[in-house]
Amino acid sequence: MTEQPDHEVLIVGAGFSGIGAAISLDAAGMADYLIVEAGDGVGGTWHWNTYPGIAVDIPSFSYQFSFEQSAAWSRTYAPGRELKAYAEHCTDKYDLRSRIRFNTKVIEVAFDDRHGFWRAQTDSGELTARFLINASGVLTTPNLPDIDGVDTFAGVTIHTARWDHSQDLTGKRVAVIGTGASAVQVVPEIAPKVADLTVFQRTPIWCFPKFDMPLAAPVRWAMHMPGGKALQRWASQAYVEATFPIAAQYFTVFPLAKQMESAGRAYLRRQVHDPVVRDQLTPRYAVGCKRPGFHNTYLSTFNRDNVHLVVDPIERITPTGVVTADGTARDVDVLILATGFKVMDSDNIPTFAVTGSGGQSLSRFWDEHRLQAYEGVSIPGFPNMFSVFGPYGYVGSSYFALVEAQTHHIVRCLKRARHDGATRIEISEAANDRYFAEMMRKRHRQVFWQDSCRQANSYYFDKNGDVPLRPTTTVEAYWRSRRFDLDDYRFSA
Repeated sequence: MTEQPDHEVLIVGAGFSGIGAAISLDAAGMADYLIVEAGDGVGGTWHWNTYPGIAVDIPSFSYQFSFEQSAAWSRTYAPGRELKAYAEHCTDKYDLRSRIRFNTKVIEVAFDDRHGFWRAQTDSGELTARFLINASGVLTTPNLPDIDGVDTFAGVTIHTARWDHSQDLTGKRVAVIGTGASAVQVVPEIAPKVADLTVFQRTPIWCFPKFDMPLAAPVRWAMHMPGGKALQRWASQAYVEATFPIAAQYFTVFPLAKQMESAGRAYLRRQVHDPVVRDQLTPRYAVGCKRPGFHNTYLSTFNRDNVHLVVDPIERITPTGVVTADGTARDVDVLILATGFKVMDSDNIPTFAVTGSGGQSLSRFWDEHRLQAYEGVSIPGFPNMFSVFGPYGYVGSSYFALVEAQTHHIVRCLKRARHDGATRIEISEAANDRYFAEMMRKRHRQVFWQDSCRQANSYYFDKNGDVPLRPTTTVEAYWRSRRFDLDDYRFSA
C-alpha cells in the first residue's frame, strides 16, 4: 500500500506569512493543512519581539491584510502589542488555531522521492506533507555579534529580539551595541530611566521623522464610512510605494533618495545640538544603501547628559563591561544586543535545513548558484516546496503585500495540480534561469549600486554582493502573481 502523507500542506511558521497562507488555502477549499510554530503563540516577529518602543515603521493602514482591515489601530504607526493582537484576531476569525501546532520547531526537511512528499523532522517527531510552504520569515534568528568575550559578560545580557521583561533597567548602567532599526526604537525608550546609557555605533543610520500620531475619534469614525478604509489604505500605500519601492528600485529613473539625503541632514541639524556628535551620527553612505530608521526622538536622545555615543570599534567584552580599540574600558550592568537578525544568509532562509530531490542541499545550491528563486517562490530541484519570503520576491513595501502576492502564486500552483491530478510540482530550470537573468538585468536601476553603499554594512547585501530584492513595484509583483505562466512549472503524478 502506498504511504500517504499526514497532510496535504505543511506550513512552517505562524507569523503573518503562515496566517496569510492558511487563509488563502481555506479560501481555495484546501483545508488539509497543518501550521507548525516554534513559539507558543502566533504573530512571528510580533510575538518574539517585545522590546520597549517596538512599533511598525510604515503606516498601520498598509501594515495589514487588504481583506482584513482593522479600525482598532491607536496610532498611525501601531505599537507592537497591537500587531500581536491583530495576529490573534486573524487567527481566531479565520479559525486557524485548531490547525496550529505550537512549541514545535522544524529542524530539517527532506523530499522523499519515492513517495513524492516532504518529511519534516521536528523537535517532537516527524511530520509528512505533500506540499511544503516555508513561512518562517527572515526576521527570525537573532544575529549575535562576533565580538571577543561576548559570552563572558557577568552582568545581564539581552538581545532585542528576545527581551527579558523581568529585568528593571531603572538606575542601571546600560550599553547598547548596534544602531539599526531596533536600536532606533529602544534607545529613546530606555534613556530616561537608566542611570547611564552608552550606545556603541559601527555604522550610523539615516533617521527620518515619521508622522506618528494618535488616531482620534473622527479618524476612526471615517474608517467605518463607505470607502473610508479603502481611501486611507490607498493614501498610505501611495506613501509607502513612493518612499521605498519607487525610491529604491527605480533610483536611476526617480532619484528621490538624493532629496531624502538632504532632508536627513537637515533633520540631524535640528535634532542634535553637539556638532561632534552630529557628525558622528551622519552616515557616509547614500540613503537607501541600508534600511533607514524612522523615529521622532532617536536623534535628540543623544542630547541627554546620561547618553553617550561611542564610535571607536569594540575590541572585546569583559565580565564587567566593554573595551574599545583605544583601550577605554566602560563598566556596565546590562548589555543590550541590538544586532538584528541573520537575514541574507544562505543557511538561514529558511531557518531549517532543506534537502530536495536527489539529496540536494538548498543551502549548498544557493552557495554554488547565488540566492535565487522563481518569482521569489520556487527553486528547481526542490519540488512541492514554496517560500513566501524567497530571494527576489520582496519589493520593499508592506510585508503584507508580499504575503498576499506570494500566497496567490502558491495557491494558483496548487489549484492547477488539483485540476490535473498532479502530486508533484516543480519549477523548470529554464524558467528559473530566465527569471534570475531578468532580476540581474533590471537591478542596475536600484539605489544599492552607488559606490558609497560599500560602506553601509547593510544586511540587504548577501555574501556574493547581491541584493535579492525584486526590482519592481508592488503593483507589478501583484500582477505577476496572477499572470505568471503556470507552464513554467512541471506538473506530474
